[in-house]
Amino acid sequence: MKNGFVFFAGLFGSIALSWGGLVLGSHKQLGGLAPFFDEGDSTSYPNRPPGVAARGQLVYADLGCASCHTQQVRRPDVGADQARGWGERQSVARDYIFQLRPQLGASRIGPDLTNLAGRKPSAPDADDLMKLLYAGSELHPAYGFLFENRPIVGERSAVALKLTGALTPAPGREIVPTERAQSLVAYLLSLNNTYDYPESRPLPKAPAKPDGAHGAAPTAKKEGEKK
Repeated sequence: MKNGFVFFAGLFGSIALSWGGLVLGSHKQLGGLAPFFDEGDSTSYPNRPPGVAARGQLVYADLGCASCHTQQVRRPDVGADQARGWGERQSVARDYIFQLRPQLGASRIGPDLTNLAGRKPSAPDADDLMKLLYAGSELHPAYGFLFENRPIVGERSAVALKLTGALTPAPGREIVPTERAQSLVAYLLSLNNTYDYPESRPLPKAPAKPDGAHGAAPTAKKEGEKK
């Protein structure tokens, strides 16, 4: 093909330039984000999660929780996430700087979990989450493999689930969460992005233009009005 080398060189250059702009440019921009220091309370946000919560994020990813849950609150003009109580502000890139694997999610089959620990009017506690993981619900699968049904030896375990009714284990036995279950719950309880960063505030809407202003359609004159 005539001028084939020039064609393929140009094609390769276009792909490389696009990849560099989208991937490397975004990585440099987002990778350079630092915690925001609030001079009012002398604290930086977001806070680095404790080690057990960081391990729990790996369990969250391993179980594929992001296939049903998202972790990104949309802007008020895009969806009704704030009306659902999923967050008081839109999510921004700074929310994820301490997350090794940001779990943005793929589908909103279940509720968004970005602010699970700060959900209003009441957030779930560790016991609520453990029971949901163990027994499931009408809308949530059970993850019984994250727990051990074992005989009570000596005293009852301090972390054994407090179950009642049909979930009560047989006499002399107890349901104890594994290390994976405890790490996962610790991660879920660390999800609380409530600090209002400057970039999280939505842009003010432009004021409506009055009739007759530049760009607005002129108001039709009524019959009998002077031209």
